[in-house]
Amino acid sequence: MIPRRAVWCLGLSQLVAWGTTYYLIGAFGDDIAADLGWSREAVYGGFSAALLVMGLTSGTIGGLIDRFGGRWVMSAGAVIGAAGCALLAASHDSLVYYGAWLVLGLGMRLTLYDAAFAALAGLAGRDARRPISQITLLGGLASSVFWPLGSTLELWLGWRGTVLAYGALLLLTIPLFLTLPRGTVRASLKAAPSGVSATGDVRRPWLVAALYAFIITAANVLNSAMSAHMIAILSGLGLAVAAAVAASSLRGIGQSCARLTEVLFGGRLHPLSLAVLASAIVPFGFAVGIAAGGHWLAASVFALAYGAGNGLLTIVRGTVPLVLFDPDTYGRFVGRLIAPSFILSAGAPLAFAALISAAGPRGALLAGGAIALAAAAAAVWLQRLAGPSRGADRIT
Repeated sequence: MIPRRAVWCLGLSQLVAWGTTYYLIGAFGDDIAADLGWSREAVYGGFSAALLVMGLTSGTIGGLIDRFGGRWVMSAGAVIGAAGCALLAASHDSLVYYGAWLVLGLGMRLTLYDAAFAALAGLAGRDARRPISQITLLGGLASSVFWPLGSTLELWLGWRGTVLAYGALLLLTIPLFLTLPRGTVRASLKAAPSGVSATGDVRRPWLVAALYAFIITAANVLNSAMSAHMIAILSGLGLAVAAAVAASSLRGIGQSCARLTEVLFGGRLHPLSLAVLASAIVPFGFAVGIAAGGHWLAASVFALAYGAGNGLLTIVRGTVPLVLFDPDTYGRFVGRLIAPSFILSAGAPLAFAALISAAGPRGALLAGGAIALAAAAAAVWLQRLAGPSRGADRIT
């Protein structure tokens, strides 16, 4: 049993960690470009470099959490992330700028959801589903809190001063991480069958793993693209910048409302069924966005729907492995499976920046909708292969 206080402290840490690192570029990207005199592609390339680092270190960091637990590993990540913020605030040339993002990438992989999910799986095994859902409630509000907060602070401090303040806030998450129990707790796993799974087609176990990896990769690609460009896309459709910021901020509300619904009422819904539901909501959101034009209400529905689907997919990312894979090696094995999602999503901000330039914001939304539809098809396939009616061996 994980102490309730630790679960909610971990959730608060996710709100701060996501807001001060991952969502930073979406708030300040254009201002950084204007200050440094660089193109948008050059500026967003730093964020891409951070995602690449997350992918390259994913399996190793997952293994560290399997071995030592999340308490000290995630605390170290907060220190590293704060150092990355300090470097970014001090950057005036490409060497320091990209170096800052490399440091931030390592800090993000050590502190964000995938590290937290592995920590909870190490402590609670297959009983980690509820705390995994719970910690995403506050984390889902990161864009809604930190995009408006960042815009306000920037008026007083500039983007450099605001990024320094973000680093200080990240250091304040260390006491939150320290509420996690020490090490890992394996007692809850000893009664489980060794090395096999309750679900997943035994004849095609790596197809099951590949489909899971594809769904998470598609979600991460879209998340990195929308985190970097949602405000720019909506303003490009005809909304004033302030209206685009307001509509984009509803994404976080959609995420947390969907996650709260799952926490309250989704306990009986199998994680693979949740994957199908979540992946169906995302393309609906993109369809609304394509039709939005410059209408704030339609743009808000797009942000809410995309946020809801993406928010549920975050829970899917953490809970599906609990029923498909061995929880004892959750961090290492899942870390390897999701590594491609970070590496491919590293190119998403650059690709969507180029796509917006070439095809406009509506073209970018069309591309996003196509990726979302492919993920929905993969979720249906995964459920048919490994749903609760299909007993088979667990993948290790």
